Amino acid sequence: MVDTTYQVQGMTCGHCVSSVSAEVRAIPGVHDVQVDLAAGRVTVSSDQPLDAELVRAAVDEAGYDLIDD
Repeated sequence: MVDTTYQVQGMTCGHCVSSVSAEVRAIPGVHDVQVDLAAGRVTVSSDQPLDAELVRAAVDEAGYDLIDD
């Protein structure tokens, strides 16, 4: 199992958390998604490392922006 944390910009409420969680959870191989609203972080547990562009597309679909490190 691999845990990867991403920084997401624009989340401000519980609905934001639900939207991002649902979209990221739909990526094949993802087992769990934890969102820290206050810190703007999303931690994803998956079978193997995920392609960052898949995560970016999922976050974008939810209406938010993945911040590059």
